[in-house]
Amino acid sequence: MNHVFGPVPSRRLGFSLGVDPVVPKTCTMDCVYCELGPTTDRTVHRACYVEIDGILEELERRLSEPLRLDFVTLSGSGEPTLNAGIDRLIAGIRELTDTPIAVLTNGSLLTDPDVRSALQTADVVAPSLDAVSQGPFDRVNRPHPSLDPGAIVDALTSFSAEYTGRIWLEVLLVAGMNDDPVEIALIQKAARAIAPDRIHLNSVLRPPSVSDARPVNAETLREIAAGFGDAAEIIAAPSGPGQVLVESNVVELITSMAARRPVTVSDVARAIGTNEAVAAKTLAALVEKGRLTLVRHGESQYYRLNSRKGRP
Repeated sequence: MNHVFGPVPSRRLGFSLGVDPVVPKTCTMDCVYCELGPTTDRTVHRACYVEIDGILEELERRLSEPLRLDFVTLSGSGEPTLNAGIDRLIAGIRELTDTPIAVLTNGSLLTDPDVRSALQTADVVAPSLDAVSQGPFDRVNRPHPSLDPGAIVDALTSFSAEYTGRIWLEVLLVAGMNDDPVEIALIQKAARAIAPDRIHLNSVLRPPSVSDARPVNAETLREIAAGFGDAAEIIAAPSGPGQVLVESNVVELITSMAARRPVTVSDVARAIGTNEAVAAKTLAALVEKGRLTLVRHGESQYYRLNSRKGRP
C-alpha cells in the first residue's frame, strides 16, 4: 500500500482512510508548521503525479478488509488538488464505497475553475486559511511565488457559493507569525465572506517543519475562537474507542501513518484497537529496528518514519 494509509484517528474526521494522490513532498506551499517536513517540490503545476487506476486498485483491496471508517480522505504527502485526475479519483472512490469523501486542501488551487469543478462531488472540502495579508502569508505558508492570498480568499468565497457539500475551514495559528490582532481581524472578515459550515481553529501540535514554529497558548486561542462566532471550534485530540478489530498487519498500518505525520502512542492505540501499553511496546520495537525515530516536541513524544529505511 503506497497511496492508501490508515485508518488514521483524526481530530476532525474520526477514523479516516487516507488516499494520497501526490508524491512526497509535492505542494504549492512550504508551511513552517507542516508535519511532513520541508516541501521538496514547490509547484502550482497540475499533473498526474500518481496514476489514478493504481490508487483505486489499492483502495479496493483495503476496503475489502473489515474496517471502522468515518471518511475516505484525500490528503497525504502534499497538496492533493495538484493531481490533475482528482475528479476521476473522487468518482472512482464513490463507486467503491458509500463512505463519505473528504478533501483536505490548502485552498491555493481553488483559483482554478477546473479544481473547483473537480471537488463538487466530495462530501466535505476542508480548506486552510492561515493568512489574508501578504506578510503573514509569506511567513507562515511560504507559498509558490505565483500565489496571492487575496485571490485565494476570493476563490474560497466563490467555491462556497457554488458548492453543495460541507466546507470546514481550518485556520492554523503560529505564535508571532499570523496571530496579531490586525491579521486575526482580516481572517475573521474573510471567514464571514466564505461562510463555511465549520471553522476549525488549530495551532502547532506535532513536530513542525521549522523549529521556530510555536503554538499559540490555549487562552489566546479561546479568545480568537470566540471572535469567529458560533461556527468556530478549537480542534482537540481525538478521543473515544479505537478500532473494533485489531489490524492484521500492524506494522504496515503504523509505518504508513508515520510516513505522513508523526504519531503518538495514543494515535496508534486507537488505530490498531489496543491499549496504550501494547501500542508503546510495538512502537519501541519499531524504533529498535530502525523503522521509526522518536521525536520529542514540547512535553510530548512522537514517532516519525525513519526516511533512511524508506517509505512503508
